[in-house]
Amino acid sequence: MVTGTAGTAGTVGATGSVGERVVVFGAYGHTGRFVVDHLRERGFVPVLSGRDADKLRELAASTPGDEVRPAPVDDAAALDRALAGAAAVINCAGPFATTAAPVIEAALRAGVPYVDVAAEIEANVDTFARFADRARAAGAVVVPAMAFYGGLGDLLATAALGDRTAADGIDIAYGLSGWHPTAGTRAAGEVSHRRRAGRGVRYAGGRLQYHDDAPATVRWAFPEPMGERAVVGDFTMADAVTIPSHVSVPAVHSYMTVEAAGDLAAPDTPSPAAVDERGRSGQSFLVDVTVRLGDDRRRAVARGQDIYAVTAPLAVEAVHRILTGRTRTVGVASAGEIFDARDFLGALSGHLAVDFECGPGPAAPQVPAAAR
Repeated sequence: MVTGTAGTAGTVGATGSVGERVVVFGAYGHTGRFVVDHLRERGFVPVLSGRDADKLRELAASTPGDEVRPAPVDDAAALDRALAGAAAVINCAGPFATTAAPVIEAALRAGVPYVDVAAEIEANVDTFARFADRARAAGAVVVPAMAFYGGLGDLLATAALGDRTAADGIDIAYGLSGWHPTAGTRAAGEVSHRRRAGRGVRYAGGRLQYHDDAPATVRWAFPEPMGERAVVGDFTMADAVTIPSHVSVPAVHSYMTVEAAGDLAAPDTPSPAAVDERGRSGQSFLVDVTVRLGDDRRRAVARGQDIYAVTAPLAVEAVHRILTGRTRTVGVASAGEIFDARDFLGALSGHLAVDFECGPGPAAPQVPAAAR
């Protein structure tokens, strides 16, 4: 067994991106506030935008000097004004089924890169389907799901694959200590639930499949000290869109600790509460990714605190790399396709602990056939 950590990467200041304006659409939301703060820490100038002018002004009052540019998503002219003179836009405003397309359209008109933090499976599918050809033809960069769900799992799987572009299967186990969802998470979940007509979804047979099977609870052997835990099988997240967008793989299965799944399902679970000076909650997470290649297993594990807070360095690092030319393609692309995955993860060393293993590794739990 070989264990290693991700590499290192430079800072904004080292490559001359200090002072560039980045629009944050949905800046007043829970994740948006983390993104605004992290942009400022990295030397960018955040521009506050979103649909609610009053909430934007309230946010600006707490951070004097930030420019406010309200923009309803159904007002193209207002979106154009919001992006005028900016270097990039980060969309943090869900549900992304409503906001992604209009903000991407505005980014294409402005000629600036677009990054979002969408966890909605269908919204991410829409982005790839609707904008892939146009963005590629324009030489534009659109990176959806650049967040804890979608982006991080994709980076871990891609880094574990190394120079391979195919796998026999990929399993992602989310070891969350709990999950206090934001209002935005609940709203996005309701939209996805309606779009699926209440059905479940999984990536199997090389495609997304919708089903009525009841979720199965199985056991997953997380690395110590977490150890073996009960998890909900086929708890499918945005990784089922991002990973297959550039990796040839017949199945991507996800698992979620039962405690976190229960929190999310309960209507009275409160929103996240800050426990430190950075505004993070006390939630801890472990993301355990296993890539299956024949009889071999490659494993990548990330540990950290607060799934919403860690989304900010993921999104901001993506913008930094796009603006400094550290990308591998253009068009609509997921994190693992457009960035050097190991190097990217190394740049997040202040926010994530990442380890890699090569060897037999853990086998995926046996989920009953009806739930696969």
